[in-house]
Amino acid sequence: MPQPRGPRIPRRRHAIRRIYEVLLAAFGRQHWWPADSAAEIIVGAILTQNTAWTNVERAIARLKQAGLISFARLRDIHEEELADCIRPAGTFRVKARRIQAFVNWLYTNYGGDLRAMFATDGSVLRRHLLAVPGIGPETTDAILLYAGGFPTFVVDAYTQRIGRRHFLIDPDSDYDETKGVFETAMRPDAKVYGEFHALLVALGKRHCGKVARCDGCPLQHLAHDAGR
Repeated sequence: MPQPRGPRIPRRRHAIRRIYEVLLAAFGRQHWWPADSAAEIIVGAILTQNTAWTNVERAIARLKQAGLISFARLRDIHEEELADCIRPAGTFRVKARRIQAFVNWLYTNYGGDLRAMFATDGSVLRRHLLAVPGIGPETTDAILLYAGGFPTFVVDAYTQRIGRRHFLIDPDSDYDETKGVFETAMRPDAKVYGEFHALLVALGKRHCGKVARCDGCPLQHLAHDAGR
C-alpha cells in the first residue's frame, strides 16, 4: 500500500523555491525590466501585450526618437499619430488607446505624478489599475512590480505553462490562483519576484515554449511531482 506523501502545499513551496535557485544558477541575473525610467516601463508593459519583446524594443525606440516617453506628450498627441509610432508592437491602434487611457487616468487621479500614484497602498492601487481600460492583471502587476517596486508577482503565459508542466499549479488555475501559489512560496521581495519572473521568461524562451524542448533544460532532472 502506498505510503502518504505528505502535505501538498509544503512540497510545492519547496519545489518553487528550488526552481528559482536552479534557474538563477543556470541563467544568472536577468536585470529586468530593461528601461531608462518608470514611464518607459509602464509604456513597455502595455506594448508587450500579445507580442514579442523584440517588437516592443522597436516601438520603444521609435517613441524615444519622437520624444514620446513623456506622459505630458502622450496625453496631448493624437491617437493616430501615436498608433503609427508604435506600429512595430502590433495591434497598434488598440495599444495606442490603452496607453492614452492609462495616461488620462494618471492625470485625472494623480495630476500626472507617478510618485503620487506609487505612494498609494499597493492593494488599492492594483484594484484601481485593473479598472483602467485595457490594463489587465499581468500589465497591472508588471507596472506595480517593475515601475513601483511593489512585491507583487507577475504571471505570464510562460509562468502558467512551466507551472502546469511541473505540477506546481492545477491545469485550470487562473491568473490570481497562479499568482497566489508563487507568492505563497517566496518571501515578499520585489527584487526576488522580478528576478524569478524574468528567469521563467528566459526558461520559456529557451526550453518551455508551446512545444517543450527538454534537452539541456536546467529543470530536466528535477522531480515533476511537486504539486501532486
